Amino acid sequence: MAHSFLTSNGVLIPAIGLGTFRIKGEKAEKVVKYAIEQCQYKLIDTAGIYRNEVAIGNALTELSCREDIFLTSKLSPHFQGYEEALKAYQKSLDDLQVTYLDLYLIHWPGKSGQKVENPNNKIARDGSWKALVELYQNGKVRAIGVSNYTVRHLEELESSGMIMPHVVQNEYHPLLAKDPVVRWCQSRGIVFQSYSTLGEGHLITNAEQYPVLTALAQKYRTTISQLVLRWSIQHGVPVVPKSTNEDHIRQNLELYNFQISDDDMSTIDDLHSGHKFCWDSKDVY
Repeated sequence: MAHSFLTSNGVLIPAIGLGTFRIKGEKAEKVVKYAIEQCQYKLIDTAGIYRNEVAIGNALTELSCREDIFLTSKLSPHFQGYEEALKAYQKSLDDLQVTYLDLYLIHWPGKSGQKVENPNNKIARDGSWKALVELYQNGKVRAIGVSNYTVRHLEELESSGMIMPHVVQNEYHPLLAKDPVVRWCQSRGIVFQSYSTLGEGHLITNAEQYPVLTALAQKYRTTISQLVLRWSIQHGVPVVPKSTNEDHIRQNLELYNFQISDDDMSTIDDLHSGHKFCWDSKDVY
């Protein structure tokens, strides 16, 4: 199983990172320090809208480990648009106390305050992408991408003739095993990265609904979390699971001492129902 994935422009992305959604303040600082110092995490995933970039920056500065960490942040929908995106990127750098990011993503295809059917959503995200391309071409960020884009949004971007995303980060878990965005990206050499790989924790807290996962976890002598994270990476999809629990943070890295068989991979794939636990952008113009 891969320890990292190579983007189309030659950047290596660790297969497993720490997500930080809904983790703020001193808790965020403590969790990031533990993940890096005690567990050797190499990827930290944040976003402007998470409001924890200052805390994460404090942790990175205290540990003096910036060059050892793959750092991802995302453009808030509040700042969708060319000029706003450039300013937001600089604010993220300032808050994180760094001079560059390894990956910067457009967090959402729409603009905050706009109705989903408003054509201004496309105008704004096109402006944002122009800004990200400019940042990339000027060497201010190592890779760029988008998050929560559908195939339609990606095809629109492809038809524009601009640089394509190096990474697409979307919700992905066994209930979305056959999501068409995954195949679309991988067929074009775009790294598809998963968030909410455990279905916002639903696959764990409601394990009785998915006896196949419980049975396979017992078979491989793993937790359900480890099984599902390993399943994702074996499909070529890196993960950024979020946790504030030190045991879970450590366990989420321990995925390399077992291999899921092809038959069992297919069994997990068959859980696909198309259900999303997070945001659905299909109606965003």
